[in-house]
Amino acid sequence: MEMKTNSKIDEYQTTLNKKSSLLNRFAKSKYLLLLFVPCFLYFIVFKYLPMFGMVISFKDYNLFQGIWASEWVGLDHYIMFFTGPDFYRLLKNTLLLSFYNLLFGFPAPIILALLFNEIRVKLFKRFVQSVSYLPHFLSNVVVISMAVMFLSPNGGLVNQLIGYFGIDSINFIVHAEWFRTIYVTSDIWQTVGWSTIIYLAALAGINPQTYEAAEIDGANRWQQTLHVTIPGILPAMVILFLLNIGNLIELGFEKVYLLQTPLTYETSDVLATHVYRMGLVNGNYSYAAAVDFFTSVVSLILVVAFNYLARRTGQNTLW
Repeated sequence: MEMKTNSKIDEYQTTLNKKSSLLNRFAKSKYLLLLFVPCFLYFIVFKYLPMFGMVISFKDYNLFQGIWASEWVGLDHYIMFFTGPDFYRLLKNTLLLSFYNLLFGFPAPIILALLFNEIRVKLFKRFVQSVSYLPHFLSNVVVISMAVMFLSPNGGLVNQLIGYFGIDSINFIVHAEWFRTIYVTSDIWQTVGWSTIIYLAALAGINPQTYEAAEIDGANRWQQTLHVTIPGILPAMVILFLLNIGNLIELGFEKVYLLQTPLTYETSDVLATHVYRMGLVNGNYSYAAAVDFFTSVVSLILVVAFNYLARRTGQNTLW
């Protein structure tokens, strides 16, 4: 009986110590926590509270009746989307465009960062880096306007270049088969310089003595890159790849919408533009919410699956 009483007293004392420790940690970090409050409120107000709006995907939402007074329809909007004539075309276009963007866009900043790392003239290196960052600060409207201007059949730079080889002018913007090439190329041009910053930071973290040891062992520059540089930035590569996977199906709406024309819907119409047309243009909010919820769920599944695979292979993971 006495042992049980002592055990309860120890347990109570442990709980008190934990609470005291937690309060002390809060007290010590109160200013950091105050700095965190605006960020916390931003995510609550603009990221988490709007999630409750997804309930309209299970209702026949009426703007005048409001969310809760609208009639429940269950999975009707999801069934309508999955069995509709546009489902496979939209999914195919979204996945192909995302896949090409990942295939060519993901290694581009890695290659550029490795090339920057090999430049020995610091002034030239800084100049090239600054020039490569500039497109990042241009809006998508400006980037697409420049692309349309360069690809114009009437005096566009690209058509002038191919004209020197005796090739007739091509109106790239209205041909569906050119849409994916234009989108991926313009996206790489806009983002490649800025994306190298993280890899350059990872390169700066590699111990220089590792290079000296490899040089003493007789490794040339290519072998040093292969066995020292790439393993050194591999954790950053895995983390950024996982983040890109999260956006695989949630393709950026703005650039696709600005670049597409009704003549290129065959390859340019993706889930994001379909949601925009059905929701904001046609006023079918419930159906648009169902399509958007579907893309979010698929993105979450992809991130969880690839994060699990990365953990199984011993790489850094998001959690």
